[in-house]
Amino acid sequence: MSNSAIAIRYAKALLSIGKEVGQVEPYAEELSSVAAVMSKQDLLRLLLDSPTLPVEKKSAIMNDVVDLMKLSEGMKDFLGLLVVKGRIAQVPQISENYRRFADELSGIVRATLTSAHSLSDQTNEAIRAGLEKQTGKKVVLNLAVDQSLIGGVKAEMGGKLFDGSVKTQLKQIADTLAKG
Repeated sequence: MSNSAIAIRYAKALLSIGKEVGQVEPYAEELSSVAAVMSKQDLLRLLLDSPTLPVEKKSAIMNDVVDLMKLSEGMKDFLGLLVVKGRIAQVPQISENYRRFADELSGIVRATLTSAHSLSDQTNEAIRAGLEKQTGKKVVLNLAVDQSLIGGVKAEMGGKLFDGSVKTQLKQIADTLAKG
């Protein structure tokens, strides 16, 4: 079984538990924060993934991390299981899959809106409302600024890119002129 299939299986299992106990969104946030810590802390990741360190010591380290982060009992149990099964290194993949499944369950679509300059809250809200109308789902915007766009915006949502940037329009004009 590939790593992604394993990550999907664990994410679905955690989602099932989260639904039962009404903790779908809190689990998503906790798992995301654990993934962020593990990606930033190389030593922690290496220790927890080390084949030479006994599982008991890995579990103790993970319990200390859970206590420091003040995570829920359910997340503590889940991370403990990942340590015992040797899957703790897959937390980032599990977190990503869990977020996707939780969003599907909640009817949420995540979109990245990139603009050349910071947009006003009113403009961001209008774009979000337009995307919600188009998809029929609640849209959560992640905002980014890329000055190379010159002007306009790009929105990426559900694997699709809607590009209304001046940079792309100028490139299209140049391509058209080059073709004659």
